[in-house]
Amino acid sequence: MAIKASAAREIDALVADLTGPDTIAREAAVARLTVIGPRAVERLLGIVRTSEGSQARVSAFRALEGIRDPRSLEPALAVAASDKDAGVAAAAIGLARAFIQQDKGASIVERLTTLALDRVRPDAVRLAAVAALKDLPPSTVAPLLSALADDPSKAIRSEATRSPAAPRPHGRGRVDVDAVLARAADGSLPDSPDQLREALASAPRATALAALLRIVERVRERESAESAKQRERWAAARAAAHLVLAKRRSRIGLYDLREWLESPRAALHLDALAALALIGDDSCLEPIATRYAAPQDEWSKTRLADLFRSIVARDHVSRRRPVIKRIERKQKQALEELWPGSRSR
Repeated sequence: MAIKASAAREIDALVADLTGPDTIAREAAVARLTVIGPRAVERLLGIVRTSEGSQARVSAFRALEGIRDPRSLEPALAVAASDKDAGVAAAAIGLARAFIQQDKGASIVERLTTLALDRVRPDAVRLAAVAALKDLPPSTVAPLLSALADDPSKAIRSEATRSPAAPRPHGRGRVDVDAVLARAADGSLPDSPDQLREALASAPRATALAALLRIVERVRERESAESAKQRERWAAARAAAHLVLAKRRSRIGLYDLREWLESPRAALHLDALAALALIGDDSCLEPIATRYAAPQDEWSKTRLADLFRSIVARDHVSRRRPVIKRIERKQKQALEELWPGSRSR
């Protein structure tokens, strides 16, 4: 796949962040590389094959897991089977897990089963293999779990006998936040969008930016398949995911928020507007103005005006900025109402 010079430079910069010491920059790089997708695969495979630090290799595997390019499967299985670093091997298994129900699933199952049964391997590696295999139908994985039920390792015995994946209750009606978010990122959304919103409201700081971005994408796909009433509930969940990203000052989901603004039939949600207030930039001003100029209820117009002015003030946007000149040509009346110091109708 040919890569433009500008894209190659961006990938180079993100790889530098991925292998650097800054945790926040590394998380952001994982998320951005996931979005870039197949163009970044060879560079990421280069990291996992080299002697880079274990954290960089784990991060590279997480980005590859999000991309799900078939080129990464065999290298991941090789690392899972032989790497001495348990964290790296477990991350490689996490990538292989994404392919377990596809065409090469039988081969993956065989190799992960060998790892799960290998009592010489660290528990972290074996547990990752067992967790991946439990994605299979219960009848398929039952013989393995039965064999592990009397394993010398307490952790392995516990995982083998634990019921698969229903959210575990916490207190009065609360759910296992980590489990709900992990499954949502993998594409297994809960039946109720309200349950996902509750989990997002309690999302721990350790939740990966890439996982949050995948939740945004998964929910967006779900919205398109739902009835109008349910679509709005799922849109509220997507807005909640955006707000979590924005509170961490991540702009990786900004493209989706801009598209939301550009969709005249998509209702505005407070969480989405709050996210835009935190991370929106001058690229958002034109869709805000266009949306404002279209027929809107008074509540929406007021929120859009507040958002426009907050971005202008925060980023010190002048009337001479090209984006403002474009808005003036296309939506002159809207600009006069939106500009700080003016009175919107």
